[in-house]
Amino acid sequence: MKVAVLDDYQSVAADMADWDSLPSGIDVTFFSDHLADEDQLAERLTDFDVVMGMRERTPFPRSLLERLPALRCLITTGARNASFDIDAATDLGITVCGTPGAGEGPTELTWGLILGILRKIPEEDRATREQGKWGLHVGASLQGKTLALLGLGHIGSLVARVGNAFDMRVIAWSQNLTAQRAAECGATLVDKDTLFSEGDVVSVHVRLSERTRGLVGAHEIGLMKPSAILVNISRGPIVDESALIDALQRRAIGGAALDTFDVEPLPAGHPFLTLDNTLITPHVGYVTDDGYRAFYSGVVENIRAFASGEPVRVINPEVLEAGNLRGPV
Repeated sequence: MKVAVLDDYQSVAADMADWDSLPSGIDVTFFSDHLADEDQLAERLTDFDVVMGMRERTPFPRSLLERLPALRCLITTGARNASFDIDAATDLGITVCGTPGAGEGPTELTWGLILGILRKIPEEDRATREQGKWGLHVGASLQGKTLALLGLGHIGSLVARVGNAFDMRVIAWSQNLTAQRAAECGATLVDKDTLFSEGDVVSVHVRLSERTRGLVGAHEIGLMKPSAILVNISRGPIVDESALIDALQRRAIGGAALDTFDVEPLPAGHPFLTLDNTLITPHVGYVTDDGYRAFYSGVVENIRAFASGEPVRVINPEVLEAGNLRGPV
């Protein structure tokens, strides 16, 4: 059995789990480079029985899956992957498995981005180190400001807790949020327009789906205060990227702190890379030591279970129920 571990950007996957515990005859190859071209990716993976992708770093649409005749098991880190075509995998008899996660990396990064952009931490660091200057900016404080949360699930509720600790006013909205749930999380339920018009920090914490794609558009961004910042550590397509770029270029809002984007890695020359009112990180919300160890250990467990004929954490159980498997499990 040949296994491909993709998206090992930091070249650490080999040290994050006990790969030697896999049965003999399983050959694992780690790839740290990112291939965006489907032809190149199909050529690379054509002989692999099992492929692991790190979250949404490498998409697996139907067009690619159909070009991988040997592929029998596709593994994503985490419990879901919006860039894997699960229906296509099921149609083709490919078992898709997920892994556990660990830690609160996205919550922690949210506050790192908020504090970083409001207190101008990256600019002050560069000015001090590289320019010999000392104290260029007057930062914005959090106490008494309004934290507006688009989504109040697990991560959103923890972000709210920290906002309350900073003595902020916390408001929230999402399509299914109730006043009771908001109150339990130390927030006040408001309507969507109020969320964007009153927030000093507007932070996105909903999952990407058909009903949340483009949820933050030109209308919502147009309601924001000139001093407000938008934070997105969830998924890029939840925010209309063109509308956000336009607002940033016109300085219609105070700035944006972003960990996720429509296309990743960001293409060379993308406006987000040059705008001085953005703070950018390369989708690292979940990239922590604890998180990686949980992910990769889960991948090893998945490979071992699949090789034994009893796959675990199967995301598309229909493929097993139908018996429409590509090759033996």
